[in-house]
Amino acid sequence: MQFLAYILIYPFLWFISMFPFRLLYAFSDGVYILIYYIIGYRRKVVKENLNLVFPEKSEQEINRITKAFYHHFCDMMLEAIKSLTISEREMKKRFTFSNVELLQNIENDNKNFALMCAHYGSWEWIFILQSYMKNKGYAVYKRLGNKYFDRLTKRVRAKYNSYLITTKETVPVLMKAKVNGNLVSCGFVSDQSPKIKNAVHWQEFMGIKVPVIIGTEVLAKKLDMAVVFFRVKRLKRGYYETTFETIAMNPKEFKNFKITDAFLKLVEKQIYEAPEYYLWTHKRWKHRDKVPEKFQ
Repeated sequence: MQFLAYILIYPFLWFISMFPFRLLYAFSDGVYILIYYIIGYRRKVVKENLNLVFPEKSEQEINRITKAFYHHFCDMMLEAIKSLTISEREMKKRFTFSNVELLQNIENDNKNFALMCAHYGSWEWIFILQSYMKNKGYAVYKRLGNKYFDRLTKRVRAKYNSYLITTKETVPVLMKAKVNGNLVSCGFVSDQSPKIKNAVHWQEFMGIKVPVIIGTEVLAKKLDMAVVFFRVKRLKRGYYETTFETIAMNPKEFKNFKITDAFLKLVEKQIYEAPEYYLWTHKRWKHRDKVPEKFQ
């Protein structure tokens, strides 16, 4: 059944990926109408999240942010599909870096680094970064249920010397690189909620105390990797600029959870500046009523 689904769906995705950008975004507008007005995909979750973290905003403003978010959400889906056939030249034009030399300098110092980001702006096209780097780039992801689409996703990333690894694979892959003296980087999307049973640190995020993922910080300390935040700014439809900001060059010098807390503050700043580009469909604050006594 997985292969059947793949051979039926893939040609359709490939066909869409061949659309010129003007047509691609016109199609995205149609998908927006379907998802927002007809299906209503997670619309209740989105509005609950926005009302929770922005209690001061009017209903009119919440509605504006909600609609703008869904427009961007649909664009992101279509841009991910466009990754199948987009040229390196076109991607470099549309996804730029304001200070890539910050990473190149870390690399020139023979130091590995961890990239931290949130589900904000655009994270689908970040793999073009590897065309500016000498190291081997990895990104942690959740394996797709369909093994054929999973392989396809990996192939697309591998074109730019960027490789997807699961959470379970992360430590052995990066440890092996360190032992062999290979330069690597690894990207982590670290803003989502951990399972409540695995939570060891709670912190305020958008004014509400929630459990937070600390895996990147733990790994960076274990493997002595510099930690860098990347901030994605939407310039206009289909165009993004990424800026890098060092959180920790020597993570072992930081007290526990300070790196994670600094990351959350940087994510918050992004969201306050332009909330419509955050992934509001995730139930990020679902554990807010389960805060352990020692964190209250």
